[in-house]
Amino acid sequence: MTKAELINAIAEKGGFTKKDAEKALNAVTDSITDALSSGDKVQIVGFGTFEVRERSAKNAINPRTHEKIKVPAKKAPAFKAGKALKDAVDA
Repeated sequence: MTKAELINAIAEKGGFTKKDAEKALNAVTDSITDALSSGDKVQIVGFGTFEVRERSAKNAINPRTHEKIKVPAKKAPAFKAGKALKDAVDA
């Protein structure tokens, strides 16, 4: 599903105009991004949890040149699905 298709689905299910649905979707994604950027966790009960996970530094190998590369430590966003979402997908 693309962003445009998601906006259409929100507009239909929520009874909103497409402009209002787009504003709502942008507000949600911006709020989640801001929370994760500041190190917070976002929990939506029944849906899942967005959080930031630390990835440690590691050594890797370039598959073309077989040269060893040091990959620096970094933070990465992660999503853990909630039980209700898992059950809905599994059904």
